[in-house]
Amino acid sequence: MTSFVETAVDIAHEAGSLLRYYFERRVRFEMKGEFDLVTEADRASEKLVVERLKQHFPDHGIVAEEGGGHESPSDYRWYVDPLDGTTNFAHGFPVWNVTLALEKAGELIAGVVFDPTRNELFSAERGSGTFLNGRRIHVSKAATVKDSLMCTGFPNHNRHTNPNIHFFHELAMTAHGVRRGGSAAIDLAWVAAGRLDGFWEIGLSPWDMAAGILLVEEAGGVCTDMFGGPHHLRSPHMLTDNGLIHEELLGTFRQIFDGNIPHPMPPL
Repeated sequence: MTSFVETAVDIAHEAGSLLRYYFERRVRFEMKGEFDLVTEADRASEKLVVERLKQHFPDHGIVAEEGGGHESPSDYRWYVDPLDGTTNFAHGFPVWNVTLALEKAGELIAGVVFDPTRNELFSAERGSGTFLNGRRIHVSKAATVKDSLMCTGFPNHNRHTNPNIHFFHELAMTAHGVRRGGSAAIDLAWVAAGRLDGFWEIGLSPWDMAAGILLVEEAGGVCTDMFGGPHHLRSPHMLTDNGLIHEELLGTFRQIFDGNIPHPMPPL
């Protein structure tokens, strides 16, 4: 398995260098829907990553955000986001990354998130821990939500039907704060590193979270859906944290789902 991680690390570094080149040029973006952005950097990075994966693992399947993947009957499937945080990238906001994850027969076994702007490479393989630039990392030890720094995200598409503002408001009232960085893979990596104590989001795609989930789990954290049930890559929502605050968060989320919001939003 180590060869999978090592190869993914090499590919992520190469794609990250390519993305840095585009970022410095401030490339123009296009719309691939009413709100979703895409740039030539997304496409160039995906082309590079997919080509490298095919060279090293020609029998593996590949699921990639921009559609340049590769179908295969193999038990191995890669999830690739060639540029996670495209909106940030297009506006010059330096929170974006390239992320790769490998699944075998439905189980995540390897994951890499590379943040080129900070030169931080997060990696994990099943059963071997999580590492940042070669140094082992762990989730935080925050024991209560009131002592926690949380993070979440909001979708570009279907934003008018997404109820996350209610969860955001409640956690903003009870935790030290709630951050919204705009890159789910980095958010998850920072939970694994103990910089954030928890992260939740509604409506993520598999390539957004596959690597990050493994990073958190191998760093000692947990991941479920927002009801506390098993999470899989096509679950409608997710909650991941250090494990110590998980039940408290689930209790708060149950109240909100039931319409019993402890801190109602103030009137205008």
